[in-house]
Amino acid sequence: MSADYKTALVTGAGARIGAAIAAALHQRGCNVLVHYNSNQAGAEELVMRLNADRAQSATAVCADLSLSAGVESLIRDCLQHTDRLDVLVNNASRFYPTPVGKTLAWQWDDLINSNMRGPYFLTQGLVPLLRAAGGAIVNIVDVHAERPMTGHAAYCISKAGLAMMTLALARDLAPDIRVNGVSPGAILWPEKESPDRSARDQAHAAILKRTALGRLGKPEDIASAVTYLALDAPYVTGQILAVDGGRLLSV
Repeated sequence: MSADYKTALVTGAGARIGAAIAAALHQRGCNVLVHYNSNQAGAEELVMRLNADRAQSATAVCADLSLSAGVESLIRDCLQHTDRLDVLVNNASRFYPTPVGKTLAWQWDDLINSNMRGPYFLTQGLVPLLRAAGGAIVNIVDVHAERPMTGHAAYCISKAGLAMMTLALARDLAPDIRVNGVSPGAILWPEKESPDRSARDQAHAAILKRTALGRLGKPEDIASAVTYLALDAPYVTGQILAVDGGRLLSV
C-alpha cells in the first residue's frame, strides 16, 4: 500500500454495513484493510472492486476477533501491510438472542469477546500506529446499548460496554487520537430471522413504529457518519452519534 494515502482498517467489512464503510472511506482516498472472519468471498469481492478503482489500495485480512490469537494475528497483518494507520473502525460484532435463564456461558463469552474485548485489545495493539498518524477511531455501537432489546441481554450489555469504551478511550488517548462512535438503529434486518413470515412482518412493523422517521435506514447512512467522524471532525472526540431515524425518541 502506498504511503501517499491515508490508511483505514475496517473490521467486519466483508458485507453489509462494514462493506459500505470500507467503500466510503476508499472513495474519500483512503487505502483500506478489509477485515473479515468467515465471509472471505464478500471481502475478496470488495477488495477486487476497490483495487479496480485504484490499484493496490485494498487488502483483505482474516481474523476471529473473539479470540486473543485472532486479535494478535490481525495486529501483525496490519503491521505487515502498512506502516501507517489513520483510521480504525471497530465494526465487527456478533448478534443472537440470549434469553435470561437460558443463556449459556459460552454465549456470554462469545458476545462479550467479539463485541467488546476484541475491539479493546485491537485498539490497544494499534495505538502506536494511530498515534503516529494523529488518527481516529470509530466504534459501531447500537441503539440497544441504550434501549435494551428483549431476549438479547448479553448482546445489549456488550454494546453498552463498547459505548463506555468509546468515552474512556477518548479521554485516555487524547490529544493524539480521537475516539468516537456511531450508534445505528434499524438499518438492515438481521441475517437470521424467524422463518415465519407473518411473525417477521409483525416484528418489523413494531420496530418501525418506534422509529420516528418510520422507515429503515441504509448502510450508506452509517458509512457517511463514520466518514465524517473519521476524516472531517478534527475537534470532535468522545461522542456517540445516533443514526437511528429517531428511535431513541421512543420509550
